[in-house]
Amino acid sequence: MSSDDTPNTETDAADSDGREPGTNTGQSDAPAAIERLVRASAVERALISVSALLLSVAVGFVLILAAGRMTTCSTAATTYFGVGFCYDPVTVYDLLFLGAFGDLSSDLINGQLATTLSQTTVLMFTGVAVAVAFRAGIFNIGTQGQLVVGALGSAVATLWASTLVSGVVGTLLLLPFGLAVGAFVGGVYGAIPGALKAYADANEVITTIMLNFVATAVALYLVQDHFQDPESVATQTVPLPEYATFPSVIFRARDDFSLVAFVVAAALLVAVYLLIERTSFGYDLRTSGIQPEAAEYGGVDAARTVVASMTLSGALAGMGGAVYVLMIIGNFQTGVPAYGFDGITVSILAGNNPLGVGFAALLFGVLKSGSIVVDVGTDVPPQLVGVLRGLIILFVAMPEFFRMIGTRVWSVRPSGSGGQPVTDGGTVADSRGDVEDDVDAESGVPTEGGERDE
Repeated sequence: MSSDDTPNTETDAADSDGREPGTNTGQSDAPAAIERLVRASAVERALISVSALLLSVAVGFVLILAAGRMTTCSTAATTYFGVGFCYDPVTVYDLLFLGAFGDLSSDLINGQLATTLSQTTVLMFTGVAVAVAFRAGIFNIGTQGQLVVGALGSAVATLWASTLVSGVVGTLLLLPFGLAVGAFVGGVYGAIPGALKAYADANEVITTIMLNFVATAVALYLVQDHFQDPESVATQTVPLPEYATFPSVIFRARDDFSLVAFVVAAALLVAVYLLIERTSFGYDLRTSGIQPEAAEYGGVDAARTVVASMTLSGALAGMGGAVYVLMIIGNFQTGVPAYGFDGITVSILAGNNPLGVGFAALLFGVLKSGSIVVDVGTDVPPQLVGVLRGLIILFVAMPEFFRMIGTRVWSVRPSGSGGQPVTDGGTVADSRGDVEDDVDAESGVPTEGGERDE
């Protein structure tokens, strides 16, 4: 009989006599629901997300009716069971979801659709930035600060370079230059907390949060005292010339959206996915995030991987800042929207999968853009719209959040493995010494390609 078929009497004893679950049992102490969620397939996870979305709409439906009943109005917006309500939930959700795309029947490239896609584009960068760090087991809460410094660096450097070239040639040279500068500045800023964690054992959550405030304060000082537009009373840099910004291509220039930037963002998601899943660097990054001790034993330089992953994460966020400058506002202004913080939610919604980030960013972009339509098209208070958005994000994100936490617990105490390290796929050496996939039978250490250097 294999170890998987043997009854786990230790676990039963632990449950009966009050001992801490998972102590010397080889079993995870995660609740059964979390274990089931960890093992869920991609299709099951998609169904869970859709169910969570529908449940959030149902809860929001009740809240809208309750708020509409407590509000005084001259004419009821809708009636249910003979009772009038000032707010119509069907209209609210119609505008929240479908209103984000505008009137496609009369104008396929309308301004509301452009707003939705522009929000989605920037969130792709910040979402994948967070995903890279999370896959490495690092909680990068500093993407907002990395986005801010990347945006400022890109705005200043591109403005300077725009005096050297112009026209179509200028566009072809300045756009890659601006993105590269944003990535460089954001990467350097992201490397700071990475180095602090790797070599000083500083908590990355604390350091990245504090560096967000530092980035905002430094950007404010630099703009006010060194890069201020002399012709503006607002705290902003000199506007970039039109040829130094992303061309609108199909959409109107006033829509602040470029299909070129959207394609760049989508291509970047694919590139990051291939980097993480198909390269040795990605293998080191994933293994360090799953089982740091086993990864280091297997030859992975843990400190270097931490710094490299935070640098890459910061660079992606910095590129998001560059896109915000080069596509949406055309210069740097203080009061940058919280794209970095939103990127954390986007990453969790996507299960830290770079390809899933695109869909999660679109959902977030729809909610942000649709909220504007609801504010303008109905009498529903903006605060209530914010609650509806929060409910949707909370309900959809929580299953993936618990799955992410459960995966981290599961990797420490996998069921039936006796505490052996696991690979990204969760396979381990069984009780007979046979090796499944990329795990060394003798040490239990994950190896690339199933081989381990002696």
